[in-house]
Amino acid sequence: MIAYYFQRLIEIFPFFLKGLWMTVIVSCLGLIFGTIFGFIMGVLRSQKIRLFNWPIGIFVSVIRGTPFVVQIFIVFFIFPEWGIQLNAISAAVLALTILGTAFICEIVAGGIKAVPKGQWEASASSGLSIVKQLRLVIIPQALRTILPPLVGQYVLLIKDSSVVSVIGVVELTRVGWLTVVRIPEGLMVFSLVGILYFVISYPLIRLSNGLEKKLSVGQISL
Repeated sequence: MIAYYFQRLIEIFPFFLKGLWMTVIVSCLGLIFGTIFGFIMGVLRSQKIRLFNWPIGIFVSVIRGTPFVVQIFIVFFIFPEWGIQLNAISAAVLALTILGTAFICEIVAGGIKAVPKGQWEASASSGLSIVKQLRLVIIPQALRTILPPLVGQYVLLIKDSSVVSVIGVVELTRVGWLTVVRIPEGLMVFSLVGILYFVISYPLIRLSNGLEKKLSVGQISL
């Protein structure tokens, strides 16, 4: 019987690849937008400007303090009641973007705050504007602190993308649940799902570990 189930799993393997591709698309879009907005909000948060600091702080605390499944339900089911109509894929990307923005914001803000105060003073004494200080002096140094946890956060966001299956996005986890209906061998099916998640996450894990080692001994130039 196990051999029969395994043969059936091989036959529908292309279905898993389609689910994997959907996971990659949704995750990449969420990571790209989350990185852009997270960097912008992180820079603003690091400046301790009350106009930005309070709302950004509340946003980050709410998103980090609530389950992702609740957030995606709000995006998919509540936003339409406010006039924001989204299909399942758009809702998934938006929810991942919001989640990524909150966590990346804190990583970026922490990295900028870790730059020694003397660097700010030196760049200011050179007559640079605050934007040029950040772009030319502060952020290049902050990247040494930001990059390893940022890449690690990417891995977590890819794994969090499995939650979007609850709103009907046919990504990798959803494919697993649909397959179990036909092949009642859950361990076999979800072992394959886990392996495919590992395939797309492992390169990022290696990258994160490599960056952490190189940055810790100053072997990388930015």
